[in-house]
Amino acid sequence: MRDALEHLVGRVGTADGQVTDSCTAVAHGSGALPLLATAPLIALAEQAAVHAVSGVLPLGMTTVTTRVALEHRVATPLGHHVQVNATLVSVEGRKLRFAVTVDDERDRVAEGEVERFVLEAERLMARLADKRPKA
Repeated sequence: MRDALEHLVGRVGTADGQVTDSCTAVAHGSGALPLLATAPLIALAEQAAVHAVSGVLPLGMTTVTTRVALEHRVATPLGHHVQVNATLVSVEGRKLRFAVTVDDERDRVAEGEVERFVLEAERLMARLADKRPKA
């Protein structure tokens, strides 16, 4: 699999969003201020990583996040826009590592890494069927 994916290094995916009431620390229960919460910021980072390899993986393959390390340094208030870039920086077997940056209109809001693992979607879903609660 490594050789099949190595050519993807350097691909960039993006995601963006606007800070609304539903993505604040207050709404997520992670703080008392109406500022961008870290959880939606992480979701945007994952989305950007997905976009970086979307449509170029082998047929039937997908990726899932296995690790996120993000330093959220600057607060972003309601109404502001954030832009996330995820660049695929390495392939180690089926592990993909992305460098992530997040910017708003004025500042570098956050940066870090997202790791995703390449797997066969149908096979994973079949295995998960065994984990369903018994009725």
